[in-house]
Amino acid sequence: MVSEYSIPKLLKLKDYFTITGTILGIISLICACAGTKDAISLGFFLVTVALGTDLIDGYIARKTGTVNDMGKELDSLSDSLTFGISPAILSFQAFKTYGIFDVILLVACICFALGAILRLARFNLSLNIGYTGVPTPISALLIIAYFYANYFYSLAYPLQSPAFPYIAYYAIPFFLTFIAWLNITTHISFGEKGKVVYIIFLIVAPLGPIFGIVGIINPNYLISIAVAIIFISSFFGLFFYILYGFVIKYKSSKKASSD
Repeated sequence: MVSEYSIPKLLKLKDYFTITGTILGIISLICACAGTKDAISLGFFLVTVALGTDLIDGYIARKTGTVNDMGKELDSLSDSLTFGISPAILSFQAFKTYGIFDVILLVACICFALGAILRLARFNLSLNIGYTGVPTPISALLIIAYFYANYFYSLAYPLQSPAFPYIAYYAIPFFLTFIAWLNITTHISFGEKGKVVYIIFLIVAPLGPIFGIVGIINPNYLISIAVAIIFISSFFGLFFYILYGFVIKYKSSKKASSD
């Protein structure tokens, strides 16, 4: 029986990277509870670093052929926390207005977290070689890019809004709800598990730590604007990648009907 073994015996090398990502997710939640602008920024930064640990554990699993039930369950629980629950709470803390609009934002954040959890649950049951719905790390990347684009824009133009551009406050609930739908929809699919997604991670995920640190250390006007443009470009790049998933689904459905 699995329950008879100690935890260390059930864990593989890749699982320790998963646990590291989980720890980062927990710390990011603590940052969200602090509620300050700098703490929230740090929380999103930690989620970005956790994307790196998720990349590493997947890479190790593929290269070593390591597949274990403990790791599968641990990975899903970790992703639910780090890429679902944590970004949702951080988003609420970042964009709340202390008014009635926060009720809408709260519902949207709950939808985002549930979308990630439900998608991961379905993923564990799937036998397909590809992805159905947007992977939760990609969802987290979208939120991160959205946040930092607004964060550094507000550093460049501090007098135009108290924290973030006003449009971001009213767009974020719809954006979060839309991502939740993208997580669970069956109208979008991608290719073989891991291949394209990990390429995107390698390109986009380092942007958070690299440009985030540069912008925070030296937050002058030019750097803040440049970093904001980089993040908004990453946001739209990810968004167009998601739209490509609809094209893949359409082509596969058309091919299946012709056969």
